[in-house]
Amino acid sequence: MTMKTLMIYGAAGYTGRMAAINARSAGVDVVVAGRAKDEAKLAALAAEIGAQYRLFAVDDVPATQAALVDVGVLLNTAGPFMRTAEPLMHASIAAGVHYLDIAAELDSYQLAETLSDAATAAGVMLLPGSGGSVAMLGSLAAHAVSRVTRPVSLRIAMHVAGGFSRGSAVSASENLNTALLRRVDGQLVARSTEVRDFDFGSGPATAFPVTLPDLITIWRDTAIPNIETYVYLTDGGFPEGDLAAMPDGPTHDQREANRYHAAVEVTGADGRVVRSVLDTVNGYTFTTIAAAEAARRVLGGEARAGFQTPAGLFGAGFAETIADTSIVDL
Repeated sequence: MTMKTLMIYGAAGYTGRMAAINARSAGVDVVVAGRAKDEAKLAALAAEIGAQYRLFAVDDVPATQAALVDVGVLLNTAGPFMRTAEPLMHASIAAGVHYLDIAAELDSYQLAETLSDAATAAGVMLLPGSGGSVAMLGSLAAHAVSRVTRPVSLRIAMHVAGGFSRGSAVSASENLNTALLRRVDGQLVARSTEVRDFDFGSGPATAFPVTLPDLITIWRDTAIPNIETYVYLTDGGFPEGDLAAMPDGPTHDQREANRYHAAVEVTGADGRVVRSVLDTVNGYTFTTIAAAEAARRVLGGEARAGFQTPAGLFGAGFAETIADTSIVDL
C-alpha cells in the first residue's frame, strides 16, 4: 500500500478525539470522520489539528467506500463495536485498507478470526485492539510467558481506576449479557463467577471474572491452552443510571491521578508459577497514544495481512514503548 492517510472514525468521541490529536502530533496525515450528526464537533476538531473531515454512516456502503478511497489505514474508535466493527471491517477489506480499532469486546475479535482469510486474500490487516487493554495485556502476558519453560495456564487481570467515558459505559452496558467465558484446553467454555485475588503491586486485591478479548489474542500469541481473565475496579463498579447524562470522560486531572495496572500469573508444566505486574498511565491516555502509534507504524509499512494482535505484530515490548509503561516481576 502506498496511501499514507489515516482515517479515524468516531473522532467526535472522547477517545477518538484524543487519538486524532496524538496522531497529528506524531506527524501523521489524518482525516477525522463520523456520522452527520457530529459534523460540528468534527469540523471544529479538523480545524484545530489541521485535518480534513468526512461524514458517513457505517451502514451506508456506497458512502463508506467513497470515504475510504484515498485512505491507507482506518482506525475505528466508534463504539459500541458490536455495531461498527463488522461493516467497517467488510468495507476495509473491499477497499484494500488496513483496519485497526480499540475494541474491548470479544465479538470484534471473533469477527476478525472469521474474516481473516478474506482479509489475507485482499492484502488487508485486521488489528482490533491496536491500543488499550489488549496491547497492555498482550505485552504483559508475553513477558511472563518468557519466564516459563512450558506454560500450561495463565490468569490475567486489569486494575481499572479513574472512571469510565460515556462511550465505554454504553459499550459495557450493551455487553452485560455476554457469556462469561474462559479458555480450557484450547476451547472457549462457560465458567463460574468465582473471584480471585491478584497482587497489582500493593498486596492482594479481589478481582472478578470477565470475558475479555485477551482470551483470543493471548491464545493466538502464546498457544497457552488454559486462560482466565479478570477485572478489579476501584471506583464503585460499572456506571449505572442514565448513561447519556455522563460526562464525555475523565478529566485530564482525573486521568493523571489514576494509573492503570495489570497482573498476570503463569503456571508451567512443572508446577512453577511466575507473576508479573504492568504499571502504566491511565487507560484512556494509554489507549489513545498506543492506537495512534500503532496506526503510524502500520502506515510506515509494519503490517501483515489477516487477523493480527499488537504483541504479535509489533513485538512483546510494544506496551513498554507507550508513555512510561513498565513491567516488573514479583
